[in-house]
Amino acid sequence: MVVPAAPGRTTISEAAVAKVAAVAARSVPGVYALGSGTARALSALRDVVGGSDAGQGVNVEVGQTQVAVDINLVAVYGKPLHELASSVRAAVYTAVEQLVGLDVVEVNVEINDVHVPGLDPKAPAEKPVRQVAQ
Repeated sequence: MVVPAAPGRTTISEAAVAKVAAVAARSVPGVYALGSGTARALSALRDVVGGSDAGQGVNVEVGQTQVAVDINLVAVYGKPLHELASSVRAAVYTAVEQLVGLDVVEVNVEINDVHVPGLDPKAPAEKPVRQVAQ
């Protein structure tokens, strides 16, 4: 059933569009996390105190009928980065156009890091060399 158009105005916030784009980007296999290292650290702190930012790593500019999206992410090692960027771009275009109803003019993807499963970032890079007393 189609609801007839009624008078009134609909406003969709940048935060709402950013969340839609973030969920779409996170759904792509090979995306480990969204945001830069600093943003992820702040998000972890927010999670501890009871708040979270579902739009982390996403910046949008919303106009009357169009939107531009910037995605900042960490990739999982082993996934070709150019393919990952294309998949993220396609997922974000589709989700924003279908769920928000705005025309997406561009989706810029920045891959700022690669997560290597099994590597502990807190572990020393190499064992210290033992000095032999002479």
